[in-house]
Amino acid sequence: MKSVGFDLDMTLADTRAGIAAVYDELALRVGVFIDSAAVVARLGPPLEWELANWLPAERIPEAVAVFRALYPSIAVPATTAMPGAREAVEAVRRAGGKVIVVTGKNTLDATRTVGFLGLEVDVVAGAVFGAGKGPALAEFGADAYVGDHVADIDGARAGGALSVGVATGLYGPEELRGHGADVILGDLTEFAQWFDGWRSPVALV
Repeated sequence: MKSVGFDLDMTLADTRAGIAAVYDELALRVGVFIDSAAVVARLGPPLEWELANWLPAERIPEAVAVFRALYPSIAVPATTAMPGAREAVEAVRRAGGKVIVVTGKNTLDATRTVGFLGLEVDVVAGAVFGAGKGPALAEFGADAYVGDHVADIDGARAGGALSVGVATGLYGPEELRGHGADVILGDLTEFAQWFDGWRSPVALV
């Protein structure tokens, strides 16, 4: 039995349209320019890190509060599952494994997103990034961690999990491989076949 962790944004969920809409509304409310297209092109790091590109430090807590108030009604309904996401989760569960979502998104909005998409997962751990994802993966006992960001490779390493990179975000296969991913998939439509072979390798004669 193999349990697997997944990143959320641009791994399981295409959150670009919803997040862009929230940033556009946030910009109007706080009175600053935010290039939402640039923001969604580099999804992954925590909200506070992104806001630091547009606001002085003293205004970030206010902006975080506004963003999170807007997120459930604007971003969640605009979210769609990435190609192969449902099948990937189902492949793990069908094999008797468990699924954890480990993401930089805050746990409440991550849980809302997973629920909206109807993905059957066991645990959602939010507000962690890079190697900070390691403790959640280790505590859960994840054998592999799947993500689109080079920082997800760091998280897998920190959690003692196999790193599976999916080239559906900012980074292409060569960049993910160069950062040390153990496995590279074009997208999650390739996951089920890979997973079945990984968990039940054919013995060499």
